[in-house]
Amino acid sequence: MASIRAFSGVQPTGRLHLGNLLGALRQWVAHQHTRENVFCVVDLHALTIPEKVDPAQLRDASRRVAATYLAAGIDPAVSRVFIQSHIREHAELAWVLTCVTPLGWLERMTQFKSKSEGRETVGHGLLAYPVLQAADILLYDTHVVPVGEDQKQHIELTRDLAIRFNHLFGDTFVVPELTLPPAGARVMGLDDPTAKMSKSIAVDRPNHAVFLDDAPKKAAKKIMRAVTDSGCDYNPSTASAGVVNLMGILGACTGEAIDDIAARFEGQGYGYLKKEVADAVVAELEPIQARLAEYLDDPAALDAVLTPSTEAVRAIAQDTMARVRAAVGIG
Repeated sequence: MASIRAFSGVQPTGRLHLGNLLGALRQWVAHQHTRENVFCVVDLHALTIPEKVDPAQLRDASRRVAATYLAAGIDPAVSRVFIQSHIREHAELAWVLTCVTPLGWLERMTQFKSKSEGRETVGHGLLAYPVLQAADILLYDTHVVPVGEDQKQHIELTRDLAIRFNHLFGDTFVVPELTLPPAGARVMGLDDPTAKMSKSIAVDRPNHAVFLDDAPKKAAKKIMRAVTDSGCDYNPSTASAGVVNLMGILGACTGEAIDDIAARFEGQGYGYLKKEVADAVVAELEPIQARLAEYLDDPAALDAVLTPSTEAVRAIAQDTMARVRAAVGIG
């Protein structure tokens, strides 16, 4: 196993969509044989807004996301896949880190500002969830954290917390490095190509995203309705955001360069592009959906993957927490 360890996670809130696949899962699969990977379903993060939690739905969604990791190509022979709440050390480390986190560091988080805006009450969990995210990462002696640009500030906080803790209590944590996805991995909304494709937005706007479990006809219909413009411009430098987004999706699915796609469709109506994108997306989703159905139809098969993975990461988490307890004088 490679000596470099990476940590990645997705919340089991909302349905995973094409942006999750092309922007995250695809990258995870591509790198899983070049480093040691820990893939987590971060269900504790789903509790930050308790009014929206349905307990039974959260349990089912957590298992579904784990199964989706596997269906998308994560190999349990070389990677660890588990559900966050099954490892209690996440919550324990989060509390220890909370005690060394200056309040101002949390109040300046841009995602906290946006998620708390307009809310009548704001829970401590919403404020402190970047600390739990830091615990997720530091618990596994993580070297690299592959995330999107929107998570960059949180990883910087994780690094700051590791450095602060090490300064206060001695060398305890690995200070992780941030790795951003390659250009073109960011998938935008089909109904608003100026906004990143989002699970939360898609709840109220179903044509915003293609979900990984959308039936082929439904997925194709959403793409055919994607926002473009009234012209016929495929130049990546001057084309509308919607056209660039569709060409990016096609390139991500087929491996074709954006410039080559633009040249191939020059002079044609956008309907031709949309049809080809729809075909490519359906071809991408169908085998994933088939594998996902197998795991969901056979809970024992999913457990057979999750149980050994959970035990393997638990051993790492316990070792880390032993160091932390010794460093701060508890336990």
